[in-house]
Amino acid sequence: MQAFSEKALARLLSVTFIVVLAASGAGKQRVQGPLDYVRDVEPFLKKRCAPCHGAVQQMNGLRLDQPEAVLKGGYGGPVVIPGKAQESPLFQRISSNKEGFRMPPAGPQVPPGEVALLQVWIDQGAKTPQASEARAPVPAESPKKSKHWAFQSVVRPEPPAVRNRPWVRNPIDTFVLARLEGEGIRPALEADRVTLIRRLSFDLTGLPPTPGEVDAFLSDNRADAYERLVDRLLASAHFGERWARHWLDAARYADSDGYEKDNARPSAWRYRHWVIEALNRDLPFDQFTIEQIAGDLLPGSTVEQRVATGFHRNTLTNREAGVDRAEARFEQLVDRTNTVGTVWLGLSVRCAQCHDHKFDPISQKEYYQLEAFLHNTEELDLEAPLPGEMGPYLQARPEYYRRRAEILSEVNIPEWQAEWERKLVAAMDNPGKELDWDFQVTQIRAMVDYVDRIVRTPQEQRRQLDADRLTDYFVASPGPDVAKDSGLRQCFREAREKLRELRDGYSALSLAPTMVESPNPVPAHIYLRGNYRAEGLEVQPRTPAILQPMPPDAKPNRLTLAKCLVDRRNPLTARVTVNRFWQEYFGQGLVRTAEDFGTQGARPSHPELLDWLAGEFMESGWSMKHLHKLIVTSAVYRQSSDARPELITRDPNNALLARQARLRLPAELIRDNALAVSGLLSPAIGGKSVRPPQPKGVAELSYSGSVKWEESTGPDRYRRGLYILFQRTVPYPQLVNFDGPDATVTCVRRQRSNTPLQALNLLNDPVFHEAAQALAVRVLREVPEPMERRLDYAVRLCLARYPTSRERERLASHYTKQKELLLAEPESIAQLAPNPLPGIPPLETAAWVALGRVLLNLDEFITRE
Repeated sequence: MQAFSEKALARLLSVTFIVVLAASGAGKQRVQGPLDYVRDVEPFLKKRCAPCHGAVQQMNGLRLDQPEAVLKGGYGGPVVIPGKAQESPLFQRISSNKEGFRMPPAGPQVPPGEVALLQVWIDQGAKTPQASEARAPVPAESPKKSKHWAFQSVVRPEPPAVRNRPWVRNPIDTFVLARLEGEGIRPALEADRVTLIRRLSFDLTGLPPTPGEVDAFLSDNRADAYERLVDRLLASAHFGERWARHWLDAARYADSDGYEKDNARPSAWRYRHWVIEALNRDLPFDQFTIEQIAGDLLPGSTVEQRVATGFHRNTLTNREAGVDRAEARFEQLVDRTNTVGTVWLGLSVRCAQCHDHKFDPISQKEYYQLEAFLHNTEELDLEAPLPGEMGPYLQARPEYYRRRAEILSEVNIPEWQAEWERKLVAAMDNPGKELDWDFQVTQIRAMVDYVDRIVRTPQEQRRQLDADRLTDYFVASPGPDVAKDSGLRQCFREAREKLRELRDGYSALSLAPTMVESPNPVPAHIYLRGNYRAEGLEVQPRTPAILQPMPPDAKPNRLTLAKCLVDRRNPLTARVTVNRFWQEYFGQGLVRTAEDFGTQGARPSHPELLDWLAGEFMESGWSMKHLHKLIVTSAVYRQSSDARPELITRDPNNALLARQARLRLPAELIRDNALAVSGLLSPAIGGKSVRPPQPKGVAELSYSGSVKWEESTGPDRYRRGLYILFQRTVPYPQLVNFDGPDATVTCVRRQRSNTPLQALNLLNDPVFHEAAQALAVRVLREVPEPMERRLDYAVRLCLARYPTSRERERLASHYTKQKELLLAEPESIAQLAPNPLPGIPPLETAAWVALGRVLLNLDEFITRE
């Protein structure tokens, strides 16, 4: 008999017997002669199992009303031992008088007659019908049927007829207008052209239009001028940056591990780089999906397709040495499963981790069947060079490894490492034998990804990347043997410093965190109540029944899952995706709860439009740029955002779309806007994360002050907010203040708040103060006097429009007032304008800095009309 833990057995029997055996009371049968399972035992068990059939079904297959399951049992062993009642866990529990051991633990106990019945049957061999006698097999689970709208097939409706045909610019408008006409509401007028170009520029590139771009659009009298503008912005390389942020929220992208140590991830940016490029080249969304979920499984997969699987590597990683690595891996698998469920299905599948979903037709078994697709994956860091990296790398490589070998040989590190590895593997295979080496094992498993695979691979077969990483770790943490010799420890410290200096001067290749399929598959199971220690029934990869089933001949792996997600018969993925695009343009989706299309989510405001867009998305070959263009060229999108008094109470949330939405810019774009109008912005696309200035003391809030925020210099200091290094435990404060997500779990709908701290951030943050200084310099350099011309130029830079006469007066008055204040406090002049322009009095420069701070703090400046 297999070992049966007390805790596991107690949990098993408390569920089954409290409800099943103890609930019944009757059954004082007298046991006479041989017992027959079908005649005597099965009725007794079956009667008591019926009330909790659903619960028992998830107990690792334990079914007391089925003979095979009674003998097979659950939790890794049988509950009935034929011929040995006294050794059977089931009998031991129900016959015991010991408190805390006896089952059920409370309420009426199992009557003696029923205990005797089970004892005799077990002692007589616990005979059950043979397979030859069998009854009809238990039918397989039938697909769950649901009438919920989101689980029905996408049927593309015909655009409805409307009365105001001249207003319609494409089919989107007919659906919105039909609803408005039915409500007796007229749509808003079209926004003016200045508003339209500013709106489009922010929505498609995340950057403000320049005065020259505004003038060019205003002077373009061609009938297709607006469409030409849309095409230009869609073709911009900044389009990928703007929409990458939307996707990276969903991918829970960050540049650190999270948890207490929150170590940096120096290669995480390579996945972000892939997302930007994929969006810029309009990679079809179905392929965009497939490559991120299973790019490594594509036939002849390229390096870039493998880089895409970094989507899965964005999960948190717990580097604490004392954490059970099985638990840490389980938490990552749960996060990956939940993320796939939210991002592509728009469902709260996470609710089924511990039990059947209470509202949506997703069972716990289906949850772990979905998790099973991700169960046999392994992490792998991959060399993924960008254009221009390979040449310098190949030239420097021979000299680098020659010098590296010299440094290692100075202390005989290769010999020390060989012995260290031998003891490390021995400790892995024999835990508890040597405690100091046990600690070394737990520490290296936490700090070096997939280290077990590396140390068990013969040195001559290791990838150079893995071999170097293991050696570098050994030199930094050489283990108990070296620790006993202080002189040797010093030699290792010196070698570590030499290796660091060598790496810093070396042209290395970019690395990418990726996923690969494990060559040694491990069975997936249900985890009872979501507890990683309570391994239940084995499950196979399978899509939830509410989706299109897997092809019968398909291999059950991530590639099959990805293809099922973008199968045109899948009712969710296309709907969920177009809804999120719509959300970015109008402030809320057609389904307001973008993260939940289940029965507890909001119903669509325009269900026919949602299905039409989903159908159009798929029929266009899943082209994301096609969908973007369709939305922004609609009359609905081009409406003014001015609120109308008659709709304030009738449609306060603008669900009917009788106007455009006035939206505060996302956190990253607020900073981008300030850098762009001041002329500071570095337009470089892609690449590594940067550390712009931030208030002192923020990084020190990290664990033991371990995060070192070394400010970037040169152009990197002024790169877009998308590239700011995101440290999970101490994130960049401006992003947090303006509602950037925390990147611990997937986020598909940002909140928008309005707090005093935001105003303080814009006024006092060093980035915005420097932007105000640069804006003043730009205006003074680029526009000669008079004052009015400079005011017009400054306002056009910041708001894309000319100021009104009243605004000119107020700005001029503020400028004059600032000069008076500065003359009264001359020491403030150098603080505001430390680098005055030649030929321009420092006082004037400082006054323009103060004026620039006003413009950068306007509500209109941080708002997309």
